[in-house]
Amino acid sequence: MRTRSVLFAATLLAGLGLAACAAPDETPKAAAAIDSNTGQTVKINDGPDQQRIVPAKVDAIASQVPEAVRTKGKLVIGVGAAGAGFAPLAFTATDNKTLIGSEPDIAVAVAGILGLEPDLQNTSWESLFIGLDSGKYDVGASNITVTEERKQKYDFATYRKDELAFEAKKGSGWKVTGPQDVAGKKIAVGSGTNQEKILVEWSEEAVKQGLPKVDIKYYQTNQATYLALGSGAIDGYLGPNPTSAYHVATAGETEIVGTYSGAGSTLQGKIALTTKKGSGLVEAYAAAVNELIKSGDYQKILDRWNLAGETVDTSEINPPGLPIEGK
Repeated sequence: MRTRSVLFAATLLAGLGLAACAAPDETPKAAAAIDSNTGQTVKINDGPDQQRIVPAKVDAIASQVPEAVRTKGKLVIGVGAAGAGFAPLAFTATDNKTLIGSEPDIAVAVAGILGLEPDLQNTSWESLFIGLDSGKYDVGASNITVTEERKQKYDFATYRKDELAFEAKKGSGWKVTGPQDVAGKKIAVGSGTNQEKILVEWSEEAVKQGLPKVDIKYYQTNQATYLALGSGAIDGYLGPNPTSAYHVATAGETEIVGTYSGAGSTLQGKIALTTKKGSGLVEAYAAAVNELIKSGDYQKILDRWNLAGETVDTSEINPPGLPIEGK
């Protein structure tokens, strides 16, 4: 299947944001639940007291940071989560001001290894890249997918897989591995998102195999989608894996029955810490992420947000990204 351009990558993030942002009466409440995929009890802490993991400085890695940043003494971290954000990646705590989530956690831990004070700055998605271009932000930590087009302007140090997830009612006994598993099913998806494009392609592939097409459903809100799922009006929902993982952990009524690369069938999508190309910072970021992986802190950070399924074995610098459309 053909992967998509930077525009679709941006759409994926936008789709994630739309899926995670909800009216007050729609917002999932933090609660203990059993993650059906790991069997482990997961409790999401959405309060302002995060007790983040902040590792000690590692001199050999910190020495890789350019002198200008070392002299400044802080790492300015741009997070494009203005507004309600996108749980569990980056969103505001119950005090409505503290920025929390897996993205800030990773960036703060990296800053610790680099011996720098983390300076988290919440901004819009568009302003995040403007800030990277101007040097206002030393790093972007905001679910940024590596793409070939972005690699022309930015350097990347990967730290998480870019995954989509099929979510179903708990105990469904349904597993999704390919188009044949969704043929004839009623599946909800966000309109105009990357996951919609993939689901349409899977439906077309099912028809080619002589199977019924997917009955694609659209809902205006998360609440409506999950009400339909709970009532049996739909069989499943295809959305960004982090959003589904958060819902599984907080609501305890659904399970993830299959995941799929956000980059499509020919490439594993990767999420990365992002810096202006040639800033001299990317090597230090990759080394810091690898130190987190080695120490076990990386696993702890993703586990606390129910994102264990998106871990990587190592941080890669500027790996193959989503191709430019038409190339």
